[in-house]
Amino acid sequence: MNLLDVAWIPVRLRGGHVIDVGLLEFFSRAHDIEGLAETSPPNLIALHRLLLAIVHRALCLNPGHWTDADRARWWREGLPVALIHAYLETWRDRFWLFHPTHPFMQVAALAQAEETRDKLKPWTQVALASANGNAPVVFDHALDGQPAHIDPLVLLRQLLGFLQFTPGGLVKVFRSADKAGPLVNTAAVLPQGRTLHETLLMGLHPHSASSVRDLPSWERTPPDIAALTVDPLPATGPCDRYSRLSRAVLLVAADEAGVQPLRWVRFGAGVALMEDDAAPDPMSSYRAGSTHLVRLNFAEGKAAWRDLGALLPDATGTAAQPAAVLSWAVNLLMALDVDDCDVPVLLAGLTSDQAKLVRWRCEHFRLPVAALSRADMAQLVREALTLAESTYKELRQVVAQMLARTLPDPASKETYERARDMVSRGPVTNAYFTVAERALPQWLVRVGRSEIDEASAEWNRVLLRACQNAWQTSLAQLGTSTAALRAQAQLHHRYQQLLKPLRDLAAEPATPSIEESTP
Repeated sequence: MNLLDVAWIPVRLRGGHVIDVGLLEFFSRAHDIEGLAETSPPNLIALHRLLLAIVHRALCLNPGHWTDADRARWWREGLPVALIHAYLETWRDRFWLFHPTHPFMQVAALAQAEETRDKLKPWTQVALASANGNAPVVFDHALDGQPAHIDPLVLLRQLLGFLQFTPGGLVKVFRSADKAGPLVNTAAVLPQGRTLHETLLMGLHPHSASSVRDLPSWERTPPDIAALTVDPLPATGPCDRYSRLSRAVLLVAADEAGVQPLRWVRFGAGVALMEDDAAPDPMSSYRAGSTHLVRLNFAEGKAAWRDLGALLPDATGTAAQPAAVLSWAVNLLMALDVDDCDVPVLLAGLTSDQAKLVRWRCEHFRLPVAALSRADMAQLVREALTLAESTYKELRQVVAQMLARTLPDPASKETYERARDMVSRGPVTNAYFTVAERALPQWLVRVGRSEIDEASAEWNRVLLRACQNAWQTSLAQLGTSTAALRAQAQLHHRYQQLLKPLRDLAAEPATPSIEESTP
């Protein structure tokens, strides 16, 4: 099962048809492929990283050095397929799924190690969406002792996502615990083009002097057991991060040919990754936390668009640190002399709580190049998002005080905290943010046109409607009891005070509103 030839990568062609292709066919048809058809967010990002590492290494060997001008030429003319095919053929022996010494993205030494030779794990151990051990999954009821069969090629995609997103924690084979994968608790960022060939060029990290030693796992000496027990090592570059064997895994073939569905794997601690604050992951963005920048992830009860400011440049370095892959995409568009378009951006990943997997998500946005490249436009978007959050907090406070006055012991601090928690978990939050979310795409279009004054006024009108919708929702939730009507009368003036600055700043009817101008 050589991955250069066998069909294992699900892709969606321009006409919408979904097929599986091998690596050679993938790069031959990249200009006809609209996108990857992988439905698991971790696996989707991991596949993209694998493909980017292949392209980068192929270009490192020949021509050996390239610039943004070369990327622009490949954008117009297509990928240098002959160079990529030549690279893959050079390393063909490292792309066998089952191989006695260097199986692809696996550790062959597990077959002989005393700790793993006779100890098998179910394949669900390396499938993030499957139940295993004491980690339950709602829609999966797999049993560790009786795993179902799975196609090895399907499991390979699961393995790629697992290696990138696995949380740190207990392993108990070769060492008691192991470090997390490169993208643990990350909403990974990937700019996208109209086809896969454009997407790869937008996300391709630049050539540098260190590229020579930044080797992917298949170009490295296969790790032995000693390599799995050493201290964590920093990544040598993106190619290393994109293919790091963060866990040692070996698929156990069900037959000699390796084509039958399998059930078991060998498993242990991997080549641990030591994070370097000076060299963050190219697909990781950072937002402002309570004391320092924190990695952007998918938070419970919070839509990703509310943290879009983390994807935009910040001259101060205190509000955000966007993923490097976004700057590479902008540099390419500048080389193409395209600065008035939108960039489709994919946010995908998985959030965990220690070793427990909590949620995964995949979201798409279209960000104007102006906001990705100009500090003033980035600040406009960031201030708009900050205003949405601060307005919501003030509104939530008023609604919580109104609700608290309908509960027993309304003057108690505990009663207010209970009321605020009820508001946060109730329909008021969604009633507010859904209005803003619906208006956001067209508002970003206005930002892309550099209509700063109009965009600012329009966003205040959007938030005004959001507050009105949330207030009506809160009144419906409160009911019409005597206590409820009294509380509404007592807090109504606070609500009106909240709306006043929004009304003042939104009082510019110079241009049609977004909703009026939308077909």
